[in-house]
Amino acid sequence: MPGASRRALPAVLSVGVLALAACGSPGAGGGGGAGAAGTPRSGGTLTYAVGTDVLCADPQQAGNGDELAAARGLVDSLTAHDPDSGKQVPWLASSWEVGEGARSFTFHLRTGVTFSDGTPLDAQVVKGNFDNVAKLGAHAVQATSYLAGYRSTTVVDPQTVRIDFDQPNAKFLEGTSSPSLGLVAAATLAKSAADRCSEGVIGSGPFTLERFTRNQQVVETPRKDYAWAAANAAHQGPAYLSSLVFKVVPQDGVRSGGLRSGQFDAIGAVGPQDRQPLRAAGYQLLTRAVPGLVYSLNVNVARPATADPAVRTALRLALDRQQIVDTVLGDGSKAATSVLASTTPGYTDLGPKLAADPAGAARLLDGAGWTKGPDGIRAKDGARLTLVAVWFGGAGPVQTSLELAQQQLKAVGVELTLRPIAIAQAIATFKAGDYDLIDGQGSNADPDILRTYYNPQGLNVVRLPAGPLQDLLNSQATEADPAVRAQQVGKAQQQLVDDGYAIPLYEATGVVGLAPRVHGVSFDAASRPQFHDAWLS
Repeated sequence: MPGASRRALPAVLSVGVLALAACGSPGAGGGGGAGAAGTPRSGGTLTYAVGTDVLCADPQQAGNGDELAAARGLVDSLTAHDPDSGKQVPWLASSWEVGEGARSFTFHLRTGVTFSDGTPLDAQVVKGNFDNVAKLGAHAVQATSYLAGYRSTTVVDPQTVRIDFDQPNAKFLEGTSSPSLGLVAAATLAKSAADRCSEGVIGSGPFTLERFTRNQQVVETPRKDYAWAAANAAHQGPAYLSSLVFKVVPQDGVRSGGLRSGQFDAIGAVGPQDRQPLRAAGYQLLTRAVPGLVYSLNVNVARPATADPAVRTALRLALDRQQIVDTVLGDGSKAATSVLASTTPGYTDLGPKLAADPAGAARLLDGAGWTKGPDGIRAKDGARLTLVAVWFGGAGPVQTSLELAQQQLKAVGVELTLRPIAIAQAIATFKAGDYDLIDGQGSNADPDILRTYYNPQGLNVVRLPAGPLQDLLNSQATEADPAVRAQQVGKAQQQLVDDGYAIPLYEATGVVGLAPRVHGVSFDAASRPQFHDAWLS
């Protein structure tokens, strides 16, 4: 099929529990960028304030979205995922073929590409990259997740490389567009994992790393000889900026204030409380739904009350998602219409199943023998319908949305106890299963995140029993036929909702605030900002 042409804990969290992205207001959809204002001009420093730690300057080991955004400009990938069409398009590979059964992928490399140390891109260095990622193991959880069943990489000729797997790997092609599999020079491959994190990498991207101060800032400068951008880029040549600076600023208000004062030209994760004031003051808000899992209350079916299907269905019906969006998250945010976000390949619209029906929820609970007590909370066989919901991180929109859900559930006789958990305890919490509900969201541009999150071999958040759903999650990961895989992913979403394993709430939304003089910033398919086409007026 021709082409259209660290650390373990943070990486697991980034796909499993805590993408605490702020939810946005109307802005560019798809991969659209900041509005154009004349002819792009060169020069100027763009300072972008991010909200989460930047601990590693190696994209193959990066574990969160801000690290990947900072590293994106340093490395190119074999393919690019066009966010508007949803298709893979050429980048460092001018074309490719997928072997029968998605066990073999052959890439024909673009000629004339060099790394920033002057060494050429060829099949041998591509082989070195994939062999090295496989060896990084737990240091590169995001990257190695795309290499499930990796066997070997073969140099067919200097500009042709073949990657073989022991089993079908349906998400590998998507992985080749990720910065997690961005290609680095042989000199970088010779370094230790720790040195690559602290010192950065040599890539073929439009920017080079000038300075990296862990958890403080990343400073990048453009390559003057860059001429091989992805097929969907606005231009092929060097970046327009003279410097790109990422600054770590955890506090929402400080980022917003810095944008207003001119200290920052762009800020990430714009908080709900800051969006309307910024827009009213003339600042641009660039928004896009984050692909992957929406924010959901995931149900541990191994607990006594939630083992009852009537309870799980009642929870789904009792929640008013649009009220949560309107009250807590603001305009531009979207109520969930499936377990997967609408920007995820394979997304299936299940909106009618997620309509609020508190009266229907009450009838279900009545019929299942859950009767209201004097305080309005239901009980059955002497056990109160009290559910413990855990969530990760500090106060913010996630907590506020859960507090509103708590009120909605109380109205139908369900008592919800909220228990915040430190991020560092996330994996231990999953393993222990000491919760009835767990709030989570996971960012990934491939629907296989369903298997990562729900399957017993993954995070196993819902204690999924053996059966058709588990079979669907496993089979889609190795299904070579895209149409068949899409059907399997669609069925998995329906079953997660119908059986009450997942109770979707709202989509995570990437929100970037931009000063009026900033143009050309756009989102990639994972809703991370990219700056190769950015310029300042």
